[in-house]
Amino acid sequence: MKNDSLKGQHRINEQIRAREVRIVGDDIEPAVYPLSVALKMAEENEADLVEISPNAVPPVCRIIDYSKFLYQLKKRQKEQKAKQVKVNVKEIRFGPQTDDHDYNFKLKHAIGFLQDGDKVKAYVFFKGRSILFKEQGEVLLLRFANDLEDYAKVEQMPLLEGKRMTISLAPKKVAAPKKPAPGADAEK
Repeated sequence: MKNDSLKGQHRINEQIRAREVRIVGDDIEPAVYPLSVALKMAEENEADLVEISPNAVPPVCRIIDYSKFLYQLKKRQKEQKAKQVKVNVKEIRFGPQTDDHDYNFKLKHAIGFLQDGDKVKAYVFFKGRSILFKEQGEVLLLRFANDLEDYAKVEQMPLLEGKRMTISLAPKKVAAPKKPAPGADAEK
């Protein structure tokens, strides 16, 4: 379970090894107490003594309900994870002499990827002597970027790396269509 990974992070009650601890919290005056006094205070409040910052001198502890503390930590981590945006990079491969049908098929897929919010990395792979046609590969990639200008912006212009020439495209941010102001009818 994920909850078990959080449980091992903090020492509680008798697991705390320091002789003195600094207690911070909502209803408690921040101060340094001997461990035995701190444990008694936690017991009186019917809560746990939780080591928040073990590397501080003396270690910082809070008197709180440990299960509630874990719940809040888990909730906070979930919120942070929800705010993260995952960016996928989709690759599209061309040959230096890709014909129009294949090109249009790959262009249609690239448009779909960009509309889904994915980045597109298109590349021309040169086999054997086809490296002689690197100008054709560059023209193909620039045409590809030009055909996608309504959907994407170029992050990296065509670049030859070994036997691959790559171009990177990122989706354009699409603005929501503007709604007319109430009462401002175009036709009356």
